[in-house]
Amino acid sequence: MQDKSRTPRVGLFATCLVDALRPNIGFSALELLRAAGCDVAIPKAQTCCGQPAYNSGDDANARKLARQVIEIFEDFDYLVAPSGSCALMIRSYPELFSHDSALADRARKLAARTYELLSFLVDVRGFRPVGVSCKASATYHDTCSGLRGLGVKAAPRELLAAIDGLEMRPLEGEETCCGFGGTFCMKYSEISDAIVAEKTANIQATGADLLLGGDLGCLINMAGKLRRSGSATRVFHAAELLAGRAIHAIGEETP
Repeated sequence: MQDKSRTPRVGLFATCLVDALRPNIGFSALELLRAAGCDVAIPKAQTCCGQPAYNSGDDANARKLARQVIEIFEDFDYLVAPSGSCALMIRSYPELFSHDSALADRARKLAARTYELLSFLVDVRGFRPVGVSCKASATYHDTCSGLRGLGVKAAPRELLAAIDGLEMRPLEGEETCCGFGGTFCMKYSEISDAIVAEKTANIQATGADLLLGGDLGCLINMAGKLRRSGSATRVFHAAELLAGRAIHAIGEETP
């Protein structure tokens, strides 16, 4: 547990999807990190973590993006992202620079200080929200990158348990992939659709008002399927609920 008597300098990695499609998650993350006693900056020069290029075998461009992230964030005490997939990619940077010992060392140092948002709040800062209420039922989806890549499981549930009036319901297959998988859903759309159909059927079976998670890509995928199925389930990033900023559900803003 980090010494909370010292104010840590946190660089918030907003992520491409949050910046382009759901800025509310970024603002929610900023509020939560400040409430957890952090000095937070959002570097304007940040772009992509390089994951799409890396997953497509374009290591050259992945390295260019990784180098940029390292240069922008290496002077912060921590890099925190509201996305398990982006945080996992940044933790994987040392593999990209196995041919360059100096860059690999810088990558390792940054990787060691990189966290997914909900895990950072609980495991590093010991944070719990105070005075947050939501009279609703909810269920939670564990994303593949957050769960299997970073071991994020208990932290989101500990935070959500502190919300007054929120009833958490178990989800069958909560640890099963939603079918998004980044470029997977485009390359193998029929398989992806079959996976998300099973996932959303399980979500609707809970009867929960809300679906929560920690990765916007997965949430967009499930929100789209739920909406096309005529479901009334509303979808949010957990940070939005924790920061009291859950107003418009994911997918509601688009026609």
